[in-house]
Amino acid sequence: MIDLFLHLTVFLNQIKMKTTFTFLALVLLILAGILLINTYRTTSRQISGLDKAQRITISDSVISHLSKAIQFRTVSNADPSMIDSAQFSKFIDYISITFPLVHANLSFERVNSYALLYEWKGKNTSLKPALLMGHYDVVPVIQGTERLWEHKPFNGEIANGYVYGRGALDDKTTVMAVLEAVEYLLKTGYQPERSFYLAFGHDEEVLGKYGGKEIASILEKRNVTLEYVLDEGGMIKQDGVEGLKTPIAMVGVAEKGYVTLQLTAMGEGGHSSMPPPQTSIGDLAEAIDRLQKNPFPSRLEGAAEYMLDYLAPEMPFTTKIAMSNRWLFNSAIIRNMEKTNSGNATVRTTTAPTILDAGLKENVLPIDATAKVNFRILPGDSVGGVINYVKKMIKNDSINVEIVGESGTDPSFVSDTASVGFKLIHTAVKRCFPDVMVAPYLVVGATDSRYFKNLSLNIYRFMPVRFTDEDLKRFHGTNERISTEDFKNVVRFYVELIRSE
Repeated sequence: MIDLFLHLTVFLNQIKMKTTFTFLALVLLILAGILLINTYRTTSRQISGLDKAQRITISDSVISHLSKAIQFRTVSNADPSMIDSAQFSKFIDYISITFPLVHANLSFERVNSYALLYEWKGKNTSLKPALLMGHYDVVPVIQGTERLWEHKPFNGEIANGYVYGRGALDDKTTVMAVLEAVEYLLKTGYQPERSFYLAFGHDEEVLGKYGGKEIASILEKRNVTLEYVLDEGGMIKQDGVEGLKTPIAMVGVAEKGYVTLQLTAMGEGGHSSMPPPQTSIGDLAEAIDRLQKNPFPSRLEGAAEYMLDYLAPEMPFTTKIAMSNRWLFNSAIIRNMEKTNSGNATVRTTTAPTILDAGLKENVLPIDATAKVNFRILPGDSVGGVINYVKKMIKNDSINVEIVGESGTDPSFVSDTASVGFKLIHTAVKRCFPDVMVAPYLVVGATDSRYFKNLSLNIYRFMPVRFTDEDLKRFHGTNERISTEDFKNVVRFYVELIRSE
């Protein structure tokens, strides 16, 4: 009887196990089906069937014009009284002479003396105007690094197929290329269908308060609404991304917010021979350490999701499966993106201690110690949210936290990739660079375009220049340069964009 019972128990367990395995197999089969269906439904977002743009002849004079523009030391400063105003005025005089048709046919005004606003009337007044923008101010060369430049930073030297100098990438290339494109079109007697505004700031590198911000305010007071805005910010990533080596035109559809917070710790001071258990420097160091060890939560949404929507169809099959089924693989994708600095900046608000100030003498305890910490804010977060998070993480109510100056700017909204503006930019890229694919992305820096949020819902950021990871180090860095052929292609791009209606 016992043997019969044991045999029956084993038999029932076997049936139960088979049922469980059958159920699991069915679940896995259904899951595999869902993954494959989603993957095969993920189709290319690239515009196809376009003719290659007609190859227009761009004179070598555009290269000499850029070279000369770099020679004006238009270094911006947060204090307007500290800038070399003569250099800014000379630059404006130079472009007035260099682009005679622009200044004869477009209305032109100077804003706060040095920012520049042009209007080019179009044929069709029923179309909303577009705005092309950039800035001609540059950051200073870090003292002591001049000797590291292959060619002096303000000589605008042309060598080995490149134009060298501060502003060659950020951002005199945009300003000069837009003007070159308009001058070229005017020579052919062209008038655009829609009107165009050209807006060039002179203080973008110091938050754009008197340039881009003021231009936006003027247009808003005139009740101008824009079809789209195109500023600097994106680029053609020549070496692609992980898993995809095709060059990618990264068009910014949103940008992160910006705030710098000052953390101040106070101590009693005194002689270093009788220190307290922890000094003001110790309190401050502990606070910074906590911030770096407790980064803001990561999220994959908005502009970052748009980017994956465009990249997924072009990826190898296994990667395509993961990117097409983010409901299942979201955490794995984020972990992979966090491995690089640029990827990490795409999925979270970043924390960067940049300036420390404490102590005057090695044997004197400082009373106060301060640190400036810069945060680039992910859309969905806010300046106020950053302050609350910082206070929560440092766990020290005695440390004062305050915004530095007027640095607090919330992140932008995410512009639509189905808009007229994005489609025109996409089309111009594909016609000028047939080997390049297009993808929206999140700009991790800040641009003057943020001031135009009340004038258009369609704000994009893109510079049609090919960059490798190595080239990206030249922004604000040593040996800033652009190839002569790249600059001519930037001019061609703007020609194509303006006449692509």
